[in-house]
Amino acid sequence: MSEQPRVEIYTKDQCPYCDKAKDLFDSKGVEYETYNVTGDDELFEEMVERADGRKTAPEVFIDDELIGGWDQTSALDETGELDEKLGLVTDGGSDAPTGHRDEGGAAAEAVEHRKLIIAGTGIAGLTAAIYAGRGDNDPLVIEGDEPGGQLTLTTDVANYPGFPDGIGGPELVNNMKEQAKQFGAELENGIIESVERVDSQNAPRSGGADQRPFRVELTNGDVYTADAVIAASGASARTLGVPGEDELMGYGLSTCATCDGAFFRDEDMLVVGGGDAAMEEATFLTKFADTVYIAHRREEFRAEQYWVDRVHEKVEDGEIEIMKNTELVEIHGSQEEGVDHVTLVENEKGHPTDRLDDPETNEFEFDVGAVFYAIGHTPNTEYLEGTGVRMDDEGYLRTQGGDGGGQTETDVPGIFGAGDVVDYHYQQAVTAAGMGSKAALDVDEYLEDVERAESSAETETVAADD
Repeated sequence: MSEQPRVEIYTKDQCPYCDKAKDLFDSKGVEYETYNVTGDDELFEEMVERADGRKTAPEVFIDDELIGGWDQTSALDETGELDEKLGLVTDGGSDAPTGHRDEGGAAAEAVEHRKLIIAGTGIAGLTAAIYAGRGDNDPLVIEGDEPGGQLTLTTDVANYPGFPDGIGGPELVNNMKEQAKQFGAELENGIIESVERVDSQNAPRSGGADQRPFRVELTNGDVYTADAVIAASGASARTLGVPGEDELMGYGLSTCATCDGAFFRDEDMLVVGGGDAAMEEATFLTKFADTVYIAHRREEFRAEQYWVDRVHEKVEDGEIEIMKNTELVEIHGSQEEGVDHVTLVENEKGHPTDRLDDPETNEFEFDVGAVFYAIGHTPNTEYLEGTGVRMDDEGYLRTQGGDGGGQTETDVPGIFGAGDVVDYHYQQAVTAAGMGSKAALDVDEYLEDVERAESSAETETVAADD
């Protein structure tokens, strides 16, 4: 391996994406220098100049080459280009100990087998890792493209039990990572591309890593096999992609009203959406807001009548105002000061962003101190599509549920689900942690059953040979 290049990261205080960037390089064992620009005007101007005018953090440089922010850095990592820039790739490929595709594109042999692979390092995945590690099940945890999950975007977590003064989302996640490692869990930065079931009828279990139930391939080509998989890859909140969104997520822009609403007490708040979640979150936010505004792109709400009625009660009380046929197109503010105002467009025909050239479309500035997206979530389950697990129309995993053990089992033996990848209703850190512990306990029981069955089969084979 060649000498390591110089890695520099410009950061800010309370910057979750900065923490993600540092975690990424930590996971690779790469040393780096950090420059905190908060409160240092000279250092901030240096960053802006080196980053071609960008004023967001983090900004990553490798040997003076601008890599970019977290999105650009993680994208390079996913393709393997980051490892090349860091000198972590030899002539034979990555230094990672797992398999890769050969020149013809065929899958190489996996050189490592694990009892359990956990997809995701959110609260559910890390809780599962803690329990699985304590259960001596040697869990390998794949971080995914959102290390730490959605909680890393929450600067203060005030409702997680045991922290009366609250705790930062990134701090809670990092504490859980350390706890999982103490119990033997191994964390690897990477994204799972696919999980495939190995046909045990055509691959007799006489030993060898390629004859295990599941083949797990990462986007960088690494391949593992595993006896069991816990899908704790979460669900990503849908966003709009409007200007100001990336910079202000976690700084006045949120996708979780119950998580962050209390931090903007007495502010005017904007909820974007028209379904049950939007109505429920707007109603909840009236506990804290001066006035809650709902911006919905159509005339009619998609929400159930129950929630529509609840909202209209709040409208009559002067706590909520509804802005129909209205869409958000830009968020203004800064990480230091939070959200200052937003730009909205309205057209009485609905879907105004589709009618920007219509002279009847009105664009206007609107003062609010916080914005909450309530436009749904997308479960991260694409990598499981080849396994035969059952999902609903939105892609959420179906698990057994009910009473007793095995509640987190899917209908594919050996695959379990926990957290927001299953739960589309509660979506709280504490409920995700509970499901993570259940999944690890279910896996332990499953692996014990498999071991007993194999031991019994071997005993019968020996008896027959005698």
